[in-house]
Amino acid sequence: MDFIWQSFLLIFIGILLLRISGRKSISQMTLATTVVMISIGTIIVQPIIETSVIRTIIAASIFVSVLIMLEYFQLKFNFLENMLTGKSIVVIENGQLNEKNLKRLRLTVDQLEKRLRQAGISNFADLKTGTIETNGQLGYEFSKEAKPLTVRDFKKLMQAYGYTFPKQEAEKPNIFTEVNNGHSNSNPEQLQ
Repeated sequence: MDFIWQSFLLIFIGILLLRISGRKSISQMTLATTVVMISIGTIIVQPIIETSVIRTIIAASIFVSVLIMLEYFQLKFNFLENMLTGKSIVVIENGQLNEKNLKRLRLTVDQLEKRLRQAGISNFADLKTGTIETNGQLGYEFSKEAKPLTVRDFKKLMQAYGYTFPKQEAEKPNIFTEVNNGHSNSNPEQLQ
């Protein structure tokens, strides 16, 4: 029965090690970090499963059960979510880099610039806020001047200059009617 307590202990040690390793290594694993993460998993499970298939099944069940319980408790208790998952970290504020947080994340300016380019952002000044999310992905909010024009904004602008839009045609049936209104038994005429 000692393996049950060992399983719980090793789960929490594994979470601690992964939290220490940082978001960058989890979100964008290189070959080296992949080997390290697999090794950690192997090392954690090795002491428990060395002799019996039953012990292996029980230990794996405990791991999955604890994971499900932790996810449930994170939904119920905000402090537990903050402790286990963490919070987004601001790396750009009002178009300026937050170098202190970049160092804390062990993220270079070049790595951040790569993520910004991948998101189609070419200038720090275009962002009101940029964050590294708990899953390691880039989150961002454009400044007012850099936000893309929406159809609603365009219509307001045109109406401000006196343009009136023609009445819209009756909406054509869309592919989501069946999903939104329950199942329809009739097929469109062109398919009959």
